[in-house]
Amino acid sequence: MNDQDFLKASRKKETDLASLVQDLNTAKLAVLTDYRGLDVPSINALRKAGREKGIRFTVAKNTILKNAAGQSNKEITDLSLFVGPMAVAFGDDEVEAAKLVVDFAKDHPELEVIGAIDEAGDVLTKEAVIALAKLPSREQLLAQVVGTIAAPMSGLVRVLNGNISGLVYALAAIKDKKASV
Repeated sequence: MNDQDFLKASRKKETDLASLVQDLNTAKLAVLTDYRGLDVPSINALRKAGREKGIRFTVAKNTILKNAAGQSNKEITDLSLFVGPMAVAFGDDEVEAAKLVVDFAKDHPELEVIGAIDEAGDVLTKEAVIALAKLPSREQLLAQVVGTIAAPMSGLVRVLNGNISGLVYALAAIKDKKASV
């Protein structure tokens, strides 16, 4: 390797490191995976599905990923998960990132979920990531909250409307009775 090639490789590593640090700092969840066995079209399909949901899926060298973890604003104390080739899904929504990877792994068993790093820098196990993937998304939870809040109000409206309707029918019946007399 000549000096120019060495400089290019060094700049690429610096760029990759800066990108990973930025992704770790901004992501609410970074799902760590072992992607060995996945072919390039499958990885590209996962990346495309992630982009549609605002999730960045990137393959990273282990040493660069460890350095990024050390330079990020998260205090990641357990680096034991950083073993072997890795790909990371960075998501702004904890549930969506976990759901994307776990659902993709169901159809592509070559993709193995290793664990995750949450917003606080805590390391989550594979089982915790799978449990997160089973949770409803933020939008679904908001819809459930709105439905729960709206249900008693709509019931109250129906009850009050029923009482008023009953009064109107009773008055109409009295009017009809008096008109026929």
